[in-house]
Amino acid sequence: MGKPPVSELRLFGTRGSPAAYTIRDFLQRSDVPFLWVELTTDGQARTEANVEGLSDARLPVCMFPDGTRLERPTVRQVTEKLGWFLNPSRAEYDLAIYGGGPAGLSAAVYGASEGLKTVLIERSAIGGQASTSSKIENYLGFPGGISGADLAVRAAKQAYQFGAEILLLREGVRGEIRAGKGIGFLADGTKIVARATICATGINYRRLELPNEEAFHMNGVYYGAGSSEAALSSGEHVFVVGGGNSAGQAAMHFSQYAERVSVVIRGDSLKKTLSEYLVDRIRATANIEVLARTEVTALHGNGSLEAITLRNDRTGDTRRAETRNLFLCLGGVPHTEWANDVGIVRDSEGYLMTGPDLFKDGKWPEVWQLDRAPYYLETSVPGVFAAGDVRHGSVKRCASAVGEGAMAVMFVHRYLANG
Repeated sequence: MGKPPVSELRLFGTRGSPAAYTIRDFLQRSDVPFLWVELTTDGQARTEANVEGLSDARLPVCMFPDGTRLERPTVRQVTEKLGWFLNPSRAEYDLAIYGGGPAGLSAAVYGASEGLKTVLIERSAIGGQASTSSKIENYLGFPGGISGADLAVRAAKQAYQFGAEILLLREGVRGEIRAGKGIGFLADGTKIVARATICATGINYRRLELPNEEAFHMNGVYYGAGSSEAALSSGEHVFVVGGGNSAGQAAMHFSQYAERVSVVIRGDSLKKTLSEYLVDRIRATANIEVLARTEVTALHGNGSLEAITLRNDRTGDTRRAETRNLFLCLGGVPHTEWANDVGIVRDSEGYLMTGPDLFKDGKWPEVWQLDRAPYYLETSVPGVFAAGDVRHGSVKRCASAVGEGAMAVMFVHRYLANG
């Protein structure tokens, strides 16, 4: 994946616009340099964005370095302008990979570099949830850390160089197995035929499940680490909900801009869920506080988020906290709704079962019809493999996802050679 021909593009819009946030988030996660111009008056909107005012339906406006102007563009239109929206070039592939996070990108690099005709399908920005991380510091070979977006773009470039195709903003909606080949049907009607498949679709962030949560989505309530919003939080009180590494990294990143960052966790401390180096850094950061045994129980605002209600689970006390920035890093739900139709066995939480984990009560699943046992990362459907966070029993770390992606390709070779 390349970058625009010159240094940056400009995005004009208003604070609290879901359409503007969607584009900002995509550009940030795709490691595209851009300048966000926040419009605050009708006069500024007229002079800088050439629209009638702040309520003009043409906002946000995206201005590209070559002078191209897109009014209220979709992410797909931005992607097309960047030259990244591609159609499959083949009627059939050796390997189809669903999901462009670390596991999927690793599989694309190793599959293509080893001669497999490889296609990767990603429903959003390349890099998956990893691309939202401001800095990954415990990944081998980067002692100074690396942003998730930078790591993802580098991996995508490697995959391209080896001949892999990457189809962005495409989502698989169902699959079929015919004559030993997998057929993936995408939401836009595209059909992907492949001799082997790797599912690396990752997980979706959990919701709070509060009554008006959807109304504030992308207008005060955000899912993930929110790296694109950090620079906009100057002087603000930011709340991050979650106790994992992604929440810890988000808190550290926001602390460089926000006046105050509150990390909300239901446990007694971060020590059980967070890497020790992050715990130490959070403790040493003056403007970060940890609210233990606490949860968000209500959201308040008129159109956009203005405040939240916090409840202390130890005492039962509640209080209202003013904020315009709530970031939810609550772990995830696997993206596997399609699996049952194909006959792929999932666990009780929806993760894909693979290899020896499929052996229950002294037998393999009824859908498994081969004489051999499933390969280690193979699902209950021969030739369909799983790697990364979507797999039952996986280690939820970037490095392990990369390792599983490479390992899955090894088993793909074995399957293609021996069945």
